[in-house]
Amino acid sequence: MNILNRDKEDILMVGVGGQGIVLASDILGDVALALGLDVKKTDTLGMAQRGGSVTSHLRIGKKVRSPLISPREADILLAFEKLEAARWVNYIKPSGIVIINNLAIPPLSISLGTQKYPDDKDIIASYKQRTTHIHMLDGTKEAGDIGDVRTLNVFMLGFLSVLIPLSIEYAVWQQGISRHLPEKLLSMNMRAFERGREIAANAGL
Repeated sequence: MNILNRDKEDILMVGVGGQGIVLASDILGDVALALGLDVKKTDTLGMAQRGGSVTSHLRIGKKVRSPLISPREADILLAFEKLEAARWVNYIKPSGIVIINNLAIPPLSISLGTQKYPDDKDIIASYKQRTTHIHMLDGTKEAGDIGDVRTLNVFMLGFLSVLIPLSIEYAVWQQGISRHLPEKLLSMNMRAFERGREIAANAGL
């Protein structure tokens, strides 16, 4: 069975501290390892506990030599915050996919009034300069409707799971998620995962 449609898949996850980005990339990495694929991963946390920028480079393939994704090489950019997506969109390849949570968390420079948060039209224009495959999600609202905004990361994984060119059975995802979450949180997070998959399916993806 061909579980990977390409020789490798480069996924860059970005956002701010407290959004569960590293956990999301850990889950995806474990799922890929369970399929027998090679996984290389590196995380960068810039003052993450104060809402600073967080990035996770995740490379999956039959054989992966380096954990770092170079500019214009990412197959998927999974952004948990709009401005962080704009900061990292230069890493996406022309045929790549950008998945963005429609959420603004102003960094310290903007909160202090020394800079201005970009307009949505400017942010979206920056995406469109790189790729036409852009998906904007109301992920924080969806997670809140499920019962806890902290399920955002698993919701985003659910949407990603439909687009990523990996043949992964639902049970494998469930096992991967359950390995990283306590049992009391598993049911709610699985609902978030399923909701992300549902939205992607309803969009015809």
